[in-house]
Amino acid sequence: MPESHEDLLRRRAFWSGTVTFGLVSVPVALLPGNRSGRVSLRMLAPDGTPLERRYVCPAEDRPVGPGEIVRGYEVEKGRFVVVSDEELDSLAPEKSREIDLRRFVPAGRISPFFFDRSYFLVPTGDARKPYRLLAETMERTGRAGVATFVMRSKEYLVAILARNGILRAVTLRFQDELRSPEEAGLPEPEEVSDSDLSAMEKAVRAASIKEIPKNDLEDADADRLLDLVRKKRKSGKDVIPLPEEAGEEKAGTGKVIDLMEILKRSMKEKGPSARSSGKKRAKKPSEDDLSGKTKKELYEQAKKLDIPGRSDMDKDALVQAIQEHG
Repeated sequence: MPESHEDLLRRRAFWSGTVTFGLVSVPVALLPGNRSGRVSLRMLAPDGTPLERRYVCPAEDRPVGPGEIVRGYEVEKGRFVVVSDEELDSLAPEKSREIDLRRFVPAGRISPFFFDRSYFLVPTGDARKPYRLLAETMERTGRAGVATFVMRSKEYLVAILARNGILRAVTLRFQDELRSPEEAGLPEPEEVSDSDLSAMEKAVRAASIKEIPKNDLEDADADRLLDLVRKKRKSGKDVIPLPEEAGEEKAGTGKVIDLMEILKRSMKEKGPSARSSGKKRAKKPSEDDLSGKTKKELYEQAKKLDIPGRSDMDKDALVQAIQEHG
């Protein structure tokens, strides 16, 4: 049986409940209005294995398991007060499925500094008519509703905004989460002359447009990165095979697959390779020979020379270590 639109909304929702105002009650689902993040890169080991983050006790120099971890609040440098999971549960707000709109303020009076994360409020069930009534009323009056609600055992301060017949919920930072100009170390504002102010106002008006162009809102850095990844994937350069693909190649050739060798197939070695035979010593690589290589190539060379600490070295450190090893 195909999934209904209602079921799909509830499955994708962060939270579902009711927005209430007086006698109006609107069942809604809270859907994310922001993406989780920009284009990101995974951290890999030299052989291409994705790395994992683990908690380590620096005093005992050993990994700490989930069952050993406790939470603490730092009351002064190096001194903590431990808080148990049971104590945290006792402090959690009472669970609720309601956003009770009791206060409305002019939408422009909420400073963007307070904005945190944005969500869509989508009507569920037979709530389209009261939803539209509330959205249009708020939009016509230019008002935003302010309320608190509980999501995932945490209480949030939220502003409900309306635009084009759609309600949007924006979680707000609390006052103590914002820094004042004095805390940020801003200098006292300088006095400006009326003539300078008038000239600047004219310049701003001349450069003003009705709305931000769509291409200005695109992430150019992410586009360039994704374009590079697509090109490298298409050419097969630096593409790490899946474990099953590596296993198939291993089974077909009878050879052990070296992932670093796969990465280096499309890379040309730069500079002459020095080989030693008998008692003849290899020629010491010059800085120019080494600086022309990639960090992966330098790492492989350091690995062959068994240089300690190579995993933590940047490119310059690898060049220096290989030169010193000679």
